[in-house]
Amino acid sequence: MNTENRGRLTKDGIRIYDPSDSAGMLAAGKLAAQILDAMSEHVFVGQTTAAIDKVITDTVDAAGAKSATIGYKGYQHASCISVNHVVCHGIPSDKKLNDGDIVNIDVTVIVDGWFGDTSRMYVAGKLPRKAERLIQVTHDSLMLGIEAVKPGNTFGDIGHAIQAYVESHRMSVVRDFCGHGLGRVFHAPPNVVHYGRPGTGAVLEPGMFFTIEPMVNLGRAETKTLADDWTAVTRDKSLSAQFEHSVGVTETGVEIFTLSPAGTFHPTYG
Repeated sequence: MNTENRGRLTKDGIRIYDPSDSAGMLAAGKLAAQILDAMSEHVFVGQTTAAIDKVITDTVDAAGAKSATIGYKGYQHASCISVNHVVCHGIPSDKKLNDGDIVNIDVTVIVDGWFGDTSRMYVAGKLPRKAERLIQVTHDSLMLGIEAVKPGNTFGDIGHAIQAYVESHRMSVVRDFCGHGLGRVFHAPPNVVHYGRPGTGAVLEPGMFFTIEPMVNLGRAETKTLADDWTAVTRDKSLSAQFEHSVGVTETGVEIFTLSPAGTFHPTYG
């Protein structure tokens, strides 16, 4: 069997993996999470995102793994690092972090052919109150989305849980980007949108692997992509935050593949 085509496909084109495949996802997810755990000490005022990316590149290499993003559609970095009003796909650069900057670091590694994809928020210096609220709401919306993952529920249930919570705090869910299936490939069906109506979309089945990665803006939801064809920013220049886990549907609920070994997934924990 072609290892990229293991398992079966649902009528919606979503791959169903075997229970034994969770071990590969856990190994890849653990490495990705360990890398992000280690980044806490590298995010500080005066640091550059290029320097952070260099540490990530070296760590992936030292682990004997591969970066999924280096060479992906021409991208040349082991991470995406998005600062303040950058929603996602921020390119590491020599620009220095300022006091109060909020930073999302997103990494995807390949371990024995399995993909581990996760991102979380950091702060350089003192965390501003409005940014603290944004980060908390974004984190909590992800966890509410994950709570909706169980057999028989739908992807619409996940999106609704996230959207309802975010909008109850007068913030906006980004609609231009979404989560995705993964496993032995980086991106696969389904598109996991972070808004929606309960009971709509494909039904969740054990063996589905995918990311949930809500992007939340303090202002309006609209984004635009800059001339580099990667960096997405909020149109109104409002702050944006994102958290991402890779998960699998189990017979009884959900398994998170990218849990933080150090317990520092949230920047004010640990």
